[in-house]
Amino acid sequence: METAADATELRPSPPQQQPRTRHRGVLRYPVVRQLARFTGVGVVCTASSLAIYALLRPWIDPQLANAVALIVTSLMNTALNRRLTFKITGKNKRTRDHLSGVIVIAIALVITGGSLGVLHLIRPEATVTEELWTTTLSGFVATAVRFTLLRHWIFRRARHV
Repeated sequence: METAADATELRPSPPQQQPRTRHRGVLRYPVVRQLARFTGVGVVCTASSLAIYALLRPWIDPQLANAVALIVTSLMNTALNRRLTFKITGKNKRTRDHLSGVIVIAIALVITGGSLGVLHLIRPEATVTEELWTTTLSGFVATAVRFTLLRHWIFRRARHV
């Protein structure tokens, strides 16, 4: 039998579920939402990478400038995509995610560095502007590879957010 004291005691409320947002049109597909967020992160990281490259290039070799810019912005990119694109928060598997991201950085470095190597093979007197165009265009290829690897390998646990 429940007493008056039992009836007035505070009991924990049942756990509340987050209300599900209903997306319309193409936004109902998780991959489209992820691509939109990934694009926003990519724009910020690409602009940062180009700025770092342009600042370093007058003083160091194009391959080294590219590597420094790519490594710095790729670390930022992995952290931002983890949080914003794939909605992964907390420290769980963060170190593993970043270590896996290093492999993706290496692949992107091969793509962009290879394109710079081809540019300098074809045009040894290439200007910094031509180098920036080359790294930007090859960066698009590297970005497609990056999204695919992030979505299907590193952050596959969050593919449907």
